[in-house]
Amino acid sequence: MLSCSVSTTDRITGPAPESHGAPLPQQASAGGSAKTARPVSLPSLTGLRWTAALMVFLFHVCIVEYFGGRTGGMLGYAFGVGNTGVSFFFILSGFVLAWSTPPGSRGVVRFWRRRLARVYPLHLATALIALAMAYFLAAGTIPERRQLLANLFLVQSWVHDGSFYQSANPVSWSLACEAFFYFLFPLIIRPLRATGWRGSVAIGAVSLALVVAMPTLVDRFAEPMHADWAIYYFPLARVPEFLLGIVLAELVRENRWRGPGLTVAFGLTMFGYFMASQADFPYRYAACTVVGFASLIAAAAVADLRDEPSPWRGRISVKLGEISFAFYMVHILVIRTGEHLYRSHPKDPWPTGLLVAGAAFTISLSAAWLLHTYVENPGRRLLLRNRSGGARAAR
Repeated sequence: MLSCSVSTTDRITGPAPESHGAPLPQQASAGGSAKTARPVSLPSLTGLRWTAALMVFLFHVCIVEYFGGRTGGMLGYAFGVGNTGVSFFFILSGFVLAWSTPPGSRGVVRFWRRRLARVYPLHLATALIALAMAYFLAAGTIPERRQLLANLFLVQSWVHDGSFYQSANPVSWSLACEAFFYFLFPLIIRPLRATGWRGSVAIGAVSLALVVAMPTLVDRFAEPMHADWAIYYFPLARVPEFLLGIVLAELVRENRWRGPGLTVAFGLTMFGYFMASQADFPYRYAACTVVGFASLIAAAAVADLRDEPSPWRGRISVKLGEISFAFYMVHILVIRTGEHLYRSHPKDPWPTGLLVAGAAFTISLSAAWLLHTYVENPGRRLLLRNRSGGARAAR
């Protein structure tokens, strides 16, 4: 069975932020094509966001070892590769950006402004909370000035020193990858669309091959002591997943997706997740799950366009998906505070472990709702306020 005897600073992970928030606009015809001008939403993707965020939370519950004995071993087997959820969110991020950017749209600065408004209010708020915890509770390490600046400017993941990419709020390392994706997107989307759907298929195939081959490439070219960073945290290494998401959105938009339906895609996802739990560590991060995740995202989008049944379209799932970015940003801070106030790696019997994990979940969810309501949404409106003082709605 998987061992989860790792501290919270050894592997902090989380979903990428762009895959959270408001319903995603897209175009669909009455027959299910995505090529006419009537905007629709994709609630199943919002519900899937919550599922992936919960998977990441359970992964962190595993590595802090709330549960001991056989229960801890079973949880390690079930959720020890929950950090594959990061790959899901990077793919979904590419899908979301392409899906919500109509063909022919312009305005690079406006695009970057909207992406900043999407992520920065929560990033700044949780970084300040993390600093307050480090100063006043000794829960976490106080970053040096250059580490803090790298975190605040979302460039910390470009440095292979763990004190950088895990500084302040550790899960914000993935925002540094997202910031790079945001920079790239308006520069590549028009050339990519100019290749047509056949070009998209070719780009998607290359991206998929790169994700699968990345562990081998890193093993060959990266220094052994930096291999973990190079395959997991380094923004350039995660670009193929992002590109794959863009390609999926373009194929669905053009009604060219010919992949499996929702049931088969979910089966592929579970198979890939199981394979990841058996694979060597470099292959656990994305290589085993990328086919299933890509299929599931596209199949869920098509199911919504065609109004086919979907288990992720329920009102509660969608509402939880809307606050899942805030949940991601705050949950490790709650867990870290619990470690400080309770004890680190308690390995409790299952009733006590369940009580502690349940408390961490409840507090994280409550804090996420507060942050979503009073920081994320107001902050986005403030940053998108136009010169005349009115507020623009964020995509």
